[in-house]
Amino acid sequence: MASVASEKKKQKKQKKQKKREKQSLSELKTMGQQLLTSRAHVNNLPFLLTFINPTSTPQYALESLLSLQSFFTPLIPKLPSSSSRHPDSDPDPEFIYLTWLRAKFDELTQSLIDLVVSSQSDGALREVVLDSIMEFVKVGNGGKFHTAIYHKLLRAIVRSELGVDDIVLDMLAEKYFNYVDVRYFTYSSLEKLARTLEREENKEVSQDGNDLLSRPSIELSIQKMYKLLACIQPLEAVEEKLEMWNDSGTLLGKSNDKIGTLQVLSPKNAAKKMKLKFTKAWISFLSLPLPLDVYKEVLVTLHQSVISHLSNPIMLCDFLTRSYDIGGVVSVMALSSLFILMTQHGLEYPNFYNKLYALLEPSVFMAKHRSKFFQLLDSCLKSSLLPAYLAAAFCKKLSRLALFAPPSGALVIVALVHNLLQRHPSINFLVHREIGPDTTLDTSEEKSSPEGANRDLFQEKPGIDHFKNEENDPKATNAMRSSLWEIDTLRHHYSPPVSRFALSLANDLAVRARTPELAVSDFSSGSYATIFGDEIRRRVKQVPLAFYKTTPSCLFSEMDFPGWTFKSTANDDASSKRKRVDSV
Repeated sequence: MASVASEKKKQKKQKKQKKREKQSLSELKTMGQQLLTSRAHVNNLPFLLTFINPTSTPQYALESLLSLQSFFTPLIPKLPSSSSRHPDSDPDPEFIYLTWLRAKFDELTQSLIDLVVSSQSDGALREVVLDSIMEFVKVGNGGKFHTAIYHKLLRAIVRSELGVDDIVLDMLAEKYFNYVDVRYFTYSSLEKLARTLEREENKEVSQDGNDLLSRPSIELSIQKMYKLLACIQPLEAVEEKLEMWNDSGTLLGKSNDKIGTLQVLSPKNAAKKMKLKFTKAWISFLSLPLPLDVYKEVLVTLHQSVISHLSNPIMLCDFLTRSYDIGGVVSVMALSSLFILMTQHGLEYPNFYNKLYALLEPSVFMAKHRSKFFQLLDSCLKSSLLPAYLAAAFCKKLSRLALFAPPSGALVIVALVHNLLQRHPSINFLVHREIGPDTTLDTSEEKSSPEGANRDLFQEKPGIDHFKNEENDPKATNAMRSSLWEIDTLRHHYSPPVSRFALSLANDLAVRARTPELAVSDFSSGSYATIFGDEIRRRVKQVPLAFYKTTPSCLFSEMDFPGWTFKSTANDDASSKRKRVDSV
């Protein structure tokens, strides 16, 4: 029975479609003109509404839209609200008529929204439809900004299957996001949508244990929400010029008089309200389980586009600390924003340096944002109040990484170590330490180390490095018992710029009082290409004409292999010649 009923509905719908297709454009235009001229033709309204759908021919839908928009625009201020009802005891024909028009207007706006978010619709038609929707938003609430229609539009865009690069998102941002009231209600709507998605995600997980983000549609919704947030201009523009989409003024506040009327807010108060909405929208959005690509993009732009515009930046501390604890590339990208909260907004993070130390891995030299990371690393280690063991641990860890880093990474490591040694003279003993079997050191640096050094701390075999490279706690690395022998090996690096730079480090330490700190930004963005370019641009004063000053007589030197010899005697030469002759 159900199949028969559905088949009948389908046939009925096809009949209506055929009937509508029989109408010519001229007849449709005539019906629209009749609707605009007399109430007697108001029954043309439901028929014209049937053409506002994604399956209609674009010309028919456009002609119907123009007639319906011209009909409803002057009537919108007179229409009652959707929830208002007239007493049944005394029905007013005029009120019933306006209530019916309100229902048809709501049907029209919903049809327009369905059409604009449909991928089947024509691109040019969708642009016209979006403009019509925004015109209804402009005056749809008794001549004021209609927030309900605008929220329905944003919700339909976010929850639809439209891609992030769809033309509707671009048109909305380019045409309307420069208006203050549109931006204000965009923040408000996105906050509600974010909370709705969060509730749905929690409900879905609690019901069947499935992760909601496994559904591509939810990931796509979050991506579109982020694009809408990112497209809105900075808030400083609000204080300069208040340009409203609705001319009557939308951002209103209560006055102090007894009547309780409303007044348009001043630019300063409007900027304050915008900042509150901006904060709520972003905090609600960041509470969602963001996809990895959105997560990374948010962390990259957070310190530039968001933190300075929040009403209370400390509200980001939970999000940033969670991101910083993840490790890897995500922690590197969260470091910029977390550093701003610590230095400018008084955030206390006790395990900050332990987490920062754990980020020092060989993969960081291949990261996309390594330049910013090394600059922040240098800034984080700039304080002279850091304990000696912490500075020594970072010096030693960086030096060990120099053995695995590419030449560009070795250059930035030498610059970082140079700055650390300049700022912390108490760890200069790491530069040159020669320890023999009978050597006993009893310096103030060893006494102040957290390992609780004894008098026989260094009475061990020479050549043993006590540094624990795999340890993530700087206190337990034994860095104060080691030396920077890795930096000395860089003096024989295969890359000439690295060897020259490592050699200059020893010269700079000899005149430390007159040597300024190095700018890490000059080395942090280097690569093989930059090093090669610098080398070929160097002017060489002496060009070698041969590889050796004297012709070599052997392949290896006896000093390289003590106890071995590579010289053959005359008897051996004669016997070898005899064997070759016999074989011939």
